[in-house]
Amino acid sequence: MNPEMLLAFLRDNGIINDLQIDELTEEQIRSGKPIEEVVSNGGIIRLTDMYQMIAQALGTEVVDVDSMEFPAELLSLVPPHTARVQGVLPLDFDGQILRVAVVNPLDPNVIDNLRFATRKDIAINVAPAAQIQAVIERYYGSEVSDTDDLLERLGREAANKSDSEVIDIEGASSAPIVKYVNTILAQAIQARASDIHFEPFEFDFKIRYRVDGALYEMAPPPRALATAITSRIKVMSNLNIAERRIPQDGRIQTTMAGRQVDLRVSTLPTQFGESVVLRVLDRTTVKLDLAAIGLPERIYKYICEVIEKPNGIFIVTGPTGSGKTTTLYACLNRINTTDSKLLTAEEPVEYEIEGIQQVPIHEAIGLTFARALRAFLRQDPDRIMVGETRDLETAQIAIQASLTGHLVFTTLHTNDAPGAVARLIDMGVEPFLIASSLEGVLGQRLVRRICTGCRTPYEPSEDILRQIGLSVHEIGDKNFYYGTGCEQCNRTGYKGRKGIYELLDISEPIRELISARAPSVVIRQKAIELGMSTLRADGLRSIFEGETTIEEVLKYT
Repeated sequence: MNPEMLLAFLRDNGIINDLQIDELTEEQIRSGKPIEEVVSNGGIIRLTDMYQMIAQALGTEVVDVDSMEFPAELLSLVPPHTARVQGVLPLDFDGQILRVAVVNPLDPNVIDNLRFATRKDIAINVAPAAQIQAVIERYYGSEVSDTDDLLERLGREAANKSDSEVIDIEGASSAPIVKYVNTILAQAIQARASDIHFEPFEFDFKIRYRVDGALYEMAPPPRALATAITSRIKVMSNLNIAERRIPQDGRIQTTMAGRQVDLRVSTLPTQFGESVVLRVLDRTTVKLDLAAIGLPERIYKYICEVIEKPNGIFIVTGPTGSGKTTTLYACLNRINTTDSKLLTAEEPVEYEIEGIQQVPIHEAIGLTFARALRAFLRQDPDRIMVGETRDLETAQIAIQASLTGHLVFTTLHTNDAPGAVARLIDMGVEPFLIASSLEGVLGQRLVRRICTGCRTPYEPSEDILRQIGLSVHEIGDKNFYYGTGCEQCNRTGYKGRKGIYELLDISEPIRELISARAPSVVIRQKAIELGMSTLRADGLRSIFEGETTIEEVLKYT
């Protein structure tokens, strides 16, 4: 069920308070269990009583779907894709009213969407969400079989076309194309994909998902459908479907299985058509809690102290896709209180956070990071987040803001934490200003976690140990693990990702080196002498704790 809706319902009915909502939300994010299970396990209310209360509020009753029969003509009233994405199971049809059980009975959008999809009046019953999902899976089959059927049908249509441009904008609104694109999006979100790539080539049209940092290819649709599929995505994201010569950016907001999901859309004209990439922004898969993102204890305590300081600059560094923004969001979330004014400048705003004023950067109309930051200083803020420091002007205003009593968070693209100092100096910032304003730099990477369902110990070869800088004598009795591959992890051996970190604490000796324009390597060596744990060292810690593999740490450090 939708966590926010269920918890708000229980609060409105006097079952829980606001403090318990925060605790239950944290536990649900940490455990990954359905919210109704988390509430029940916490001893707050029994599942049967919860469903009874929901049914009473909706003026309906609880049903046991496990004991019911579902004839084919009844199931055909709700399309398979709609049943799976909206979490809807048809129970009965009397010729006028279609009675259904819904995974998210508290979400009015589900009923509106179903009424639109079926063209029928809808009545709702309440049933345990797990039961509904199990019956939907049993009777409607899997997403894969649905996609295969669609591909076969689309293939027959495409076989009659001789040119990729023949199926055009009209094809984008045809039922099979709409259904196929919806199924692709639903599959990607179910697979926890962070990006979906639609790539045209001379004789192929490839679709790939990025899951936990790695790309996986799925069954490609016919090449002749490339324009129709691309146009459908552009229609969904309100882009100009007639313009295929220049890059475009847009956004799709959709509901999948009761979850609000944002998709950031980017199109790029290539030699053989438009390449489209969708970035999936799913709040339910992102931990915006500083305690839950997996920081080492020492770094966690340090960051908690830094983000409470009245002024200064805190920088998070790393390449694209290393989780920098998520870390900064988690920091902001922790200090997001009623007595503090928080402003952010982002390109684009990835997740809306209640209580924070977020400004989307729009360089085409002149709203740059520097201009937004200059305006921020007249808005009486306490803390400011700048999505990325790209140029001297932005860096100078950020430093000016920190020196005039504001705490500034920002990101930089550098290979390690000490490299942030050299990057700022390269931009043209005076070293004495960096030394006086910088409080700390956190370098981070994301490595894939070994799947707990198929984690197996093994003995690494001397060659691979040598690559990571270890000898057989050094490892002693330490264990090493890898994932053999199972259903749980889609045969990859990995499931989920974790961060590895290095923290440069700007202490007095480091400030002196910065003021003296010392090279990054000297600053790095001094920081290690003062106790800094490097990315490689933190990676080794994760290997020894059985959370990731040597190959993953070698890839990113």
